[in-house]
Amino acid sequence: MLAEDVAWQMRNQPYESIISILRRKLFIAVALLLAILLYLLAGFIPEKHTVLWGFTYVHDSYDWSKQKVFHPVSEYNALPTGQPRSLPQVQYAFKEDKSAAGVAREAVLASRRSEVKDAFMKSWNSYKKVGFHYDEVLPVTGGGNDEPGFGGWGATLVDSLSTLWIMDLKDEFHEAVAAAVTIDYSKSDDTSCNYFETTIRHLGGLLGAYDLSRETALLEKAVELGDMLYMAYDTPNRMPGFWLVFKDAKTGAQVAGTHDSSAAVTSSSLEFSRLSQLTGDNKYYDAISRVTQVLDEWQNKTQLPGMWPIYFDLQHIELDGVYSFTLGSLADSLYEYLPKTFAILGGLEPVYEKLYRGAMATAIENLLYRPKLPDQADILFSGNVWVSDEGPQLTAQSQHLGCFVGGMFGLGGKLFQIPEHVAIAEKITKGCVWAYNAMPAGIMPEVFDLLKCESLEPCEWNQEQWETVGDTSLKPGFVDALDPRYLLRPEAVESVFLLYRMTGDTEYQEMAWTMFQAIRKATETDLAFSSIESVKVTDTVKSNSMEVSLVFGWPRLCGIFT
Repeated sequence: MLAEDVAWQMRNQPYESIISILRRKLFIAVALLLAILLYLLAGFIPEKHTVLWGFTYVHDSYDWSKQKVFHPVSEYNALPTGQPRSLPQVQYAFKEDKSAAGVAREAVLASRRSEVKDAFMKSWNSYKKVGFHYDEVLPVTGGGNDEPGFGGWGATLVDSLSTLWIMDLKDEFHEAVAAAVTIDYSKSDDTSCNYFETTIRHLGGLLGAYDLSRETALLEKAVELGDMLYMAYDTPNRMPGFWLVFKDAKTGAQVAGTHDSSAAVTSSSLEFSRLSQLTGDNKYYDAISRVTQVLDEWQNKTQLPGMWPIYFDLQHIELDGVYSFTLGSLADSLYEYLPKTFAILGGLEPVYEKLYRGAMATAIENLLYRPKLPDQADILFSGNVWVSDEGPQLTAQSQHLGCFVGGMFGLGGKLFQIPEHVAIAEKITKGCVWAYNAMPAGIMPEVFDLLKCESLEPCEWNQEQWETVGDTSLKPGFVDALDPRYLLRPEAVESVFLLYRMTGDTEYQEMAWTMFQAIRKATETDLAFSSIESVKVTDTVKSNSMEVSLVFGWPRLCGIFT
C-alpha cells in the first residue's frame, strides 16, 4: 500500500509536498514498529524493577509497608538497650595439631568435607536444572514441586543461600541471590501462606544470608517480606494465626486461631528481633514480644506447669484446655528458640532464660526417659506426656524431629552455665545416633516407640516383656517403628554438629561420618536425594521428594569435619 501511495502522490502532488508526506509516513511506520517492539519486550521486563546493588531487583507488586493497620498499638515494645552481656563461650577451644598424626587427620577430614560438598552440589545443580524457582526438586522423576501454603516462592532457593556461602560457593551464591531478589512475595497462586514456614524459611533464609554476606539487596527483600508477615499480627488482640490470609490482611478481617500448633505461632522471635535490630524499626520486635509475654504469663498455669501444650487458643488466649505436651512435632521450635533468642538479644532480655529454665526443668522431670536395653546404654530420649486426673503420663514415643533437643540442651547449658544440661545433651544426641545404628538402613525412623525405664537411672532388661510387646524384627528395646519413613530430617546431624563443637570430642565426627554414609546410600538418586518409605530395609524405596530442610544438614556436616 505504501508503494502505491507514493506513485499516486508523485503523479498528482508537487515534489516538496511528496517529500513531506513521505517523511510523515516514515515517522508513523517507525513509531509503530517501536511500539510493537516495546510491547513484545514488556513481557520480559518485571512490572516494577530497579537495578539495585548490582542486581535486577524486583519490588513486591503490593507495598505492605503502606497497608493500613486495623488494630494498631499505642506504643511499641522496644528492643532491649544497653551494652550486650558478655555471654559464656559456647564453642570448645580447639587448637591446631601440627603433629604428623594431626596432619594426617586433617587430610581425612578434608576428604570428608569434599564428599559432603559434592553431595550438596549434586542436589543444587539438579535443582537449578530441573526444579528452579519451585519449592523443591523431584529427585526421582525430575521437575519441581511447590509445597501447599509455601506460596510458590522457591523455598529451596532461599533456604540454600546460607549453605552456598558457608561452603564457599560464592559464584553460585551470587547467582542465587540474583534470582532471590526477583521474588515477588505479593504474587502467589495461593490465597494465603503458612505464616510459620514462610517466616523460618524465607525471612530467616534472607536474614541469615544477609548476615553472612552483607549483601544489602537481601536485607531489602527481607524488609519487604517482613512487612507482609507483620500483618499476621494485625488482629484484635495482636496474636497471630497459622495462616496469613492475604485478603483478610488487607481488609482487617484477620483473627488468631483457636487450635494452632504452639510452634507455629511462637517461632518468630529470632527473625523478627533481628529484623528490628537491622532496620531500627521496633514494630517487628513489638509483634513477637507480645507473644512472649503470653508464654511468660501462662508458663506456670498450664496443665503441665513449666511447659506449654501442643495447641494454643490465642484468639481467647486460653492455654489450659489442652492436656498433651511434647518437645517434638508441633511444639519443637517454641523451645528451640528460647536460648537462641536470648543470645541474639545479647542477654539483655532475661525472660528467655527464665522460660528456658522453667520449661527444661519440667521436661527433665516429665518428658525425658531412658530406654530399657540389654546393654543398659546410657542414653536418653524425649517422649510425649498426657496429663490426666492421675497426673502426667509419659509415653515412650519419640520422633526424628525431636533430635534437635540434644543441641538445644547443649546450647542452653553453655549459655546459662548449667553443666547438667550439657550432660543431658550428650545422652540425648547419642540416643539419636543409637537409633540410627539400630535400623537396617542405618537411619532413624520418623516415629517409633521404645521400652522405657521407670527413671533416668539404669534398669534391668526384660527379654520376655520385649518379646510380648515389641517388634522382634527390630533391635531389642524397640516396640515398633510406627512411622518408618525418613524425610531427610537434619535434626540428628544438627545435634551431633553442636555437641562436637561444644565438647571437641572427635567421637562425634565418626558418628556423623557413619550417618552421612548411611543417608547417602539409602536416599541418593540419579538427580539428588530422596525421602524413603522405610528405614527397616536396606533396599530402600524412594518417594520422589527432597524436602527443603535437607539443605540445613549439609553445612552442619561440613562443620563437623572442620
